Amino acid sequence: MKKFQTTYLRILAIAPSSRGFGFALFEGQGTLVDWGVKSVQGDKNAQCLAKVKDMIAHYQPGVVVLENTSVKNSRRSPRIRNLTRRIIALAASCNVGVRVFSRKQVRKDFFADGGEGTKYALAEKIAKRFPEELGFRLPPKRRAWESEDSRMDIFDAVAIALAFNAQRKQFVEV
Repeated sequence: MKKFQTTYLRILAIAPSSRGFGFALFEGQGTLVDWGVKSVQGDKNAQCLAKVKDMIAHYQPGVVVLENTSVKNSRRSPRIRNLTRRIIALAASCNVGVRVFSRKQVRKDFFADGGEGTKYALAEKIAKRFPEELGFRLPPKRRAWESEDSRMDIFDAVAIALAFNAQRKQFVEV
């Protein structure tokens, strides 16, 4: 397996879901290097952790970013909350930094009206920002009776990584 080496900060964003997780790998201030969805069956948390561990070993990120599922109003399932805690512990044991962002923090960076907007609107903005990489991956808008397309996990991961980059820029510009 080939390992990457770079002088830029490498950001691995992970977005756990009911089917596995979406991920996005950024290098520097916004270069999208890799993205995708990892699906699992059976013991989902154990399989997700194994896949995340392999990704950390392969990509050697400087930081792992995740959704903050420990906030009081988080609507994530107990399994996802537990998985997020375990990913944080795994990254720390691999000497990788960890940052978490609430959904509100992520949406604030994309919507000028204080964070109001749909998940699909957020995905559309990301697809426009990365048209060659993600434009064709944007699923059709789901109807109320349909389940969410697994490709939306990619857009969740990219949004979290972009929120991290936006926060980094604020600290650099001050």
